[in-house]
Amino acid sequence: MILLALASLVVVSMVGAAPAITIDLATKEGLGRYLVDQDGIALYYTTGDVPRSGASNCGETCIVYWPPFHTGQIVLPMGLSFFDFGTIYREDGLAQTTYKGWPLYYYINDYKPGDTRGHGMFDAWFVAGPDTTP
Repeated sequence: MILLALASLVVVSMVGAAPAITIDLATKEGLGRYLVDQDGIALYYTTGDVPRSGASNCGETCIVYWPPFHTGQIVLPMGLSFFDFGTIYREDGLAQTTYKGWPLYYYINDYKPGDTRGHGMFDAWFVAGPDTTP
């Protein structure tokens, strides 16, 4: 599957139309580099989840405030590795993208690129990224 994804990127690049980045990096003083979606909205992880367990502990009430993030095709900029990303299927049937085994979420009160209002909330929610994820 990984080779197929890489081959697809090479074929697309050869015809001149590179796919749009679906996960990118942003930088903020005090946080360093963190993950954002294609629109620049921050992605989070929670210490309530167990990395690499294949499950999310953010249930029905939680996802009202912390909606799961999912992208069907992972396209990354330089500086991120495809091997750090995966997909889990939640108990509610939704697919969710993971980073280093941690399920990724949005925070409902982040409205624009650069917002990181959920970072540090309840000492359990943090922006995900190379400089912030355990």
